[in-house]
Amino acid sequence: MPAYALLLAPSANRVYADQASRLAVAELAAFSWVLSADISEVAPTRIGGVEYLAFESELSARDIAYVSNLSSAYALFQKEGDLLRPVELTPLGRYDSDLITIPKYAGKTNEQFTKLVLNLTVLASASAERMLDGQLTVLDPLCGRGTTLNQALMYGYDAVGVEIDGKDVEAYKLFLQTWLKRKRLKHTAELVPVRRQGRRAARRLEVTMAASKDDHKAGAVQKVTVIQGDTTQLDGLIRGGVADVLVTDLPYGVAHASYDEGGLSRRPLDLLERAVPQWLPLLRPGAALGLSWNTKVARRELAEDILAANGLEIVEHLPLEHRVDQGIERDVVVARKPR
Repeated sequence: MPAYALLLAPSANRVYADQASRLAVAELAAFSWVLSADISEVAPTRIGGVEYLAFESELSARDIAYVSNLSSAYALFQKEGDLLRPVELTPLGRYDSDLITIPKYAGKTNEQFTKLVLNLTVLASASAERMLDGQLTVLDPLCGRGTTLNQALMYGYDAVGVEIDGKDVEAYKLFLQTWLKRKRLKHTAELVPVRRQGRRAARRLEVTMAASKDDHKAGAVQKVTVIQGDTTQLDGLIRGGVADVLVTDLPYGVAHASYDEGGLSRRPLDLLERAVPQWLPLLRPGAALGLSWNTKVARRELAEDILAANGLEIVEHLPLEHRVDQGIERDVVVARKPR
């Protein structure tokens, strides 16, 4: 059985980097759902004083293309005795990585973790076998300044977001337009009012972009839509059945909170309970939903109960709970909508 050693990418967040190997084991196990061969003997190992993730498998070329997109993948080697032979990785990165890394702001989710949750959710969905082929739509109904939306764009997917804070929507528009102009990529972007029952109900940011001039001429464009509005009141603002996956961070109750009728709330499960019935009609049959949240303010079993009560099937995966900082212990739950 061929043996491999995956060199893990460094992380700007030292706390996250210290836990990266354990998270990578769980993520690799999720990729096994779409690989043509079993993966075995998965374990962190040190070679020449450097940490790798070792595993054994009969990887095909398409399998390697899948593994190339692990959030922590930096380089892959096949072990040949005491030597390591490089295996070329072919990640989906459609644009330069600074689309993800440039934005810096308080409360921004670690980019590697965002990619991990997106991967887990796509792999749990009915669209898993199309992960490498594009033509998926990612919904983030609590999108903030667009980290998840930008990761979707990197994969060649379309993206839909919802954000209640108008300043965040405007900041995302400014960043994306500036980035596209600097990269000299063909695009359009406009922020327009949305009316419901004859009254202004929200604003909508619409961006159309292409990765190259040839793509633009061929009509191979990607679309980003962001609704500035309340994620618990989406009726009539987004068409149904738009998304193949939903990926989002619930407010951690530290830097970010949510709003309810009583004002600012530090209870993310209250938001989840009100929002899930609004999100479900936006998902296609077989779509998957991936959530991360702070376990210090919300227990996992209660989050799962809310999802199950709305007819979603909880998808099992290896433990992903990890420390972010003194006030945040983060976990992930993935669920699937019946076909």
